[in-house]
Amino acid sequence: MTVRAYAVERPGGPVQRYEYEPEPLGPLEVDIAVTHCGVCQTDVGAVDDAYGISRFPVVAGHEAVGVVEALGSAVDGTRLAVGRRVGVGATAGACFACEWCLSGRQYLCPDKDDTVLRGDRGAFATGLRASDWRHVHPLPDALASEHAAPLMCAGITVFSAITRYGVRPTDRVAVVGVGGLGHLALQFLAAWGCHVTAISSTAAKADDARRFGAHEFVVADDGLQRVSGSFDFILSTVSADLPWDAYLGALRPHGTLCVVGVPHGSLGIHPLSLLLGEKRLVGGLVGSPLETRQMLDFAARHGIRPAVETFPAARLDSALDHVRHGRARYRAVLEF
Repeated sequence: MTVRAYAVERPGGPVQRYEYEPEPLGPLEVDIAVTHCGVCQTDVGAVDDAYGISRFPVVAGHEAVGVVEALGSAVDGTRLAVGRRVGVGATAGACFACEWCLSGRQYLCPDKDDTVLRGDRGAFATGLRASDWRHVHPLPDALASEHAAPLMCAGITVFSAITRYGVRPTDRVAVVGVGGLGHLALQFLAAWGCHVTAISSTAAKADDARRFGAHEFVVADDGLQRVSGSFDFILSTVSADLPWDAYLGALRPHGTLCVVGVPHGSLGIHPLSLLLGEKRLVGGLVGSPLETRQMLDFAARHGIRPAVETFPAARLDSALDHVRHGRARYRAVLEF
């Protein structure tokens, strides 16, 4: 089977057609014929080598949806079958033997298979191989493929932050940023039962924020003082450097500020911003296989859908540029 992929040969370079022949299928592996793949800011970082760890040529892509094409000999056939529609996210495998895997936190496995960091084996391609079938997720019928794709990374990133840090339906919460992550976080938190406030740098997104489930909207520059001491949980989804002390000040005692966006610089805070209210500053990653399946079921049940713009795979350059310059409203998805 020849995989036809879309690769970048140098940092920030143009997308080029690229082909490779996969190795023989391993016992736990699953081959997937990709039909849709989300385009994430992390993919842009990979092709631009923003993190200094890319291995060229780079075939990025880690929000894949497609159809099972082949199963390894040790794959659980009661869970997966050839022809089944599935999704694979940022983690395509783990060791399932270390302390993190054995405690259900495979996303922390030091030997996990990061889909976007494989060099030329990412999901911007007609085929994707998952190294372990337990990271291949059957999709609910209620989720269209173009909507399911962004859920495989963006969706699970915000959903796992909600569940992992104990957000309750009675909590008052805020989402910083109405973007690719933020617009999904608003939907999940509203369906969770929370009172939800959207915080944005611009008033232009107020109507969208309310459409996605926000009960209130705050413009950051002039509104943070007004919401001081208001929230049990704040989820920062933006890549900007924020006034972190001000956001910690917007928390109630024992509140949590969770950062899932990647700021450009260091997080500078005054110790008293944490100590006086016994507050928490935490980070968030993608989820475990169990959390991912729970997220997909929750999204299907509550009608949570990303707002997507679709691009033919041959227009990957345009899709990457769309995301690179913040023009996506609110997730870009490739169609193969």
